[in-house]
Amino acid sequence: REVSPQRLVHYRNTWYLDAWCHRVDALRRFALDAIEDATVLADKPARTVAMKKVQDAMDAGYGIYAGGTQRWAVLRFDAQAAQWASREEWHPAQRGSWLDDGRYELRLPYVDDTELVMDVLRQGAQVQVLSPPALVLAVRQRLAAAAALYGQSDAGGH
Repeated sequence: REVSPQRLVHYRNTWYLDAWCHRVDALRRFALDAIEDATVLADKPARTVAMKKVQDAMDAGYGIYAGGTQRWAVLRFDAQAAQWASREEWHPAQRGSWLDDGRYELRLPYVDDTELVMDVLRQGAQVQVLSPPALVLAVRQRLAAAAALYGQSDAGGH
């Protein structure tokens, strides 16, 4: 691909290149560890994109996936997980509130649910996705697929 680099992003111990992709005529994010070869095209000037446009396009939602329509997720953490969940930053635009019973509710923007679903699943029974319905369904489907691996047979899985 021919790209015009705009910035480097460090996220969860991995470096990414945000660049204008000339093939799709849009901004894209590339994992540096997946780039096998790079060549400077000295005879072609790079396209410059205003940093505000890069930030608006690439930083809108939770996680590393960008592009698409921003939606808001609402997560409810049980009282046991509420203490650490209230101190963790999932996204700079997140909003959290304490419930009377000690649980914690977190609202955060996301674009692609891939990484958000994985992070929700890591919390196990300590978090419940309340909305939007599509995110609830995505988590439910992943949990059902995981549960199906264990079936209802004996403890050894035979």
